[in-house]
Amino acid sequence: MTGQPLPSAVESSARSGWLDRFFASYYRLRPVNATFIGVHDYDALLPDFSDDAVGDAVAEMRGLLAESASLESDETQGAGSPGSDATSRGDASTGSAFEALDVRLARGFLETQLWEYGSQHFHGGNPAVYTGESVFGVMAPFFTDYAPLAERVEAATHRLWLVDGLLAQARTNVRAAPVAWTRRALRECEGALAFLTDGVDALVSEHRIDDPALRCAADSAAAAFARYGAYLDGEVRTRPSESYACGEEAFSLYLRRGHFLDDSAQEIARYARAELTEADARLREGASELGASSPSEVLARLAAAHPSPADYHARYQRLWDASRELAEAHDLVTWPDFPIRYVPRPRWTRKAAPFLYFLSYRSPAAFHRPPVHDYLVMPLDPSADPGEQERFLRKHNDGVLKSNHVIHHGGIGHHVQNWNAFRSPSRVGRIAAVDCASRVAMFCGGTMAEGWACYATDLMGEFGGLTDLERYAEHQARRRMCARAVVDVELHRGRFTLEQAADYYEESAGMGRADAESEAVKNSMFPGAAVMYLLGTDAIHDLRREMTALQAQRFTLRGFHDELLSYGSVPVSLVSLDMKRKHSDAK
Repeated sequence: MTGQPLPSAVESSARSGWLDRFFASYYRLRPVNATFIGVHDYDALLPDFSDDAVGDAVAEMRGLLAESASLESDETQGAGSPGSDATSRGDASTGSAFEALDVRLARGFLETQLWEYGSQHFHGGNPAVYTGESVFGVMAPFFTDYAPLAERVEAATHRLWLVDGLLAQARTNVRAAPVAWTRRALRECEGALAFLTDGVDALVSEHRIDDPALRCAADSAAAAFARYGAYLDGEVRTRPSESYACGEEAFSLYLRRGHFLDDSAQEIARYARAELTEADARLREGASELGASSPSEVLARLAAAHPSPADYHARYQRLWDASRELAEAHDLVTWPDFPIRYVPRPRWTRKAAPFLYFLSYRSPAAFHRPPVHDYLVMPLDPSADPGEQERFLRKHNDGVLKSNHVIHHGGIGHHVQNWNAFRSPSRVGRIAAVDCASRVAMFCGGTMAEGWACYATDLMGEFGGLTDLERYAEHQARRRMCARAVVDVELHRGRFTLEQAADYYEESAGMGRADAESEAVKNSMFPGAAVMYLLGTDAIHDLRREMTALQAQRFTLRGFHDELLSYGSVPVSLVSLDMKRKHSDAK
């Protein structure tokens, strides 16, 4: 830490104590998030969105903000300097610097949460908030073996009995909703019912669970979901709202106090449109060079390179191994000893998964992590006819497996970044990007988590990890990423309707209608979340160029990447300022 006085012991103690209270409040108010993060004190609980509980939560968050007003510094130096001599010596000043960063990030989180608690955008008017928390709250104890099975069954059983109460709160709180949000909630009801019937039966069989209370509680929860579905279909559908946008003021709040960006929404949209035009031009030029009349003709060739039915599951691991070998051969990053195991989705998840926010790669818990992390791949049905298997394999071709399931998620992308995050001196940085019921644990983790994963794909392409055709396909990925940023901004500023957002995806990003509509709905539900991909990726590329110039002969890719990742899941904007300051002072 340079350029600022070191925090005093009194300041450090005050920040540390406040952060203890912040995290205690965070986990208690968000018990499903706590389970996914690996804090298991609240595994038997679901969120409480009753009027009294919401009032208490708002008062508690306001109290935390008031308490911490004197603790937050506007200096970006608060990020500290992980990897510096001070860190390796265990210098207390570095810990104090990260405490200052964490206070700043936690305060930003509280400010955005207070907006959410007072809006109709989340539990006050979004029926899918309740379905997501309910179904994943019950599934969460079974994704990893963090405790003996009997203990996890008991926690899930307690949560199952609470589903009826949470969905009753939904019927009280959600009187009208945008049609697309209601449709999503109805789909999630269908997924929940599949899990609570066939899924629980498969879970009991697979794990030999001898506890009739689980089945009884599941039946109660299934009845609650059926009632909720009937309410959504019969009443909420008849009171449609067109209020998809969070509004310009709220969107600006997410940018300033979530991503910690100075750019305005208009500037971001302008930049994204310019980058989309450039990506589109590269697609068209590349198609001509490859002897095709259009980008779609070239992209269709990707499907031809796919594994055989017998090789499908093994192909994931071989591609992962090759990716790691390439990264190590070029000394790109320190690769952790935290293996991935690609396994078919458990039988108990298969009927429910298509209807839910079900992730193949779900971030490992920040605490109580297993030694090997399971990556749940879509299974190939061996009983399907050859034509159906061929369609499945073309969809899950080598390019998709490599770019998405290996590089972006299971390898050098999210998995390596998560491993580093869990070791960060930043308490916020350790947990912020953990996947929860419908989004990551804290909004501020997004630009680093998604920015790094997209940057990592570019990096592997740069060093020969992608074929020429796969590198060409990255122009299409870039085009979609830019389009997502445009839609995120314009939808929430009220410049796009939901239908216009889907039209934009079709026309500007080459998406099919179903994908375009699904993406637009997701963007509408989570303001500020789609811009994080483009802004995070480009900020890392920009920082690499600047650090190359600053460090000159001392620059190494591995050193740069390890230092960047050592901050954890915190905004790239703050990391960038701190790294540039530290290395400028070191010249």
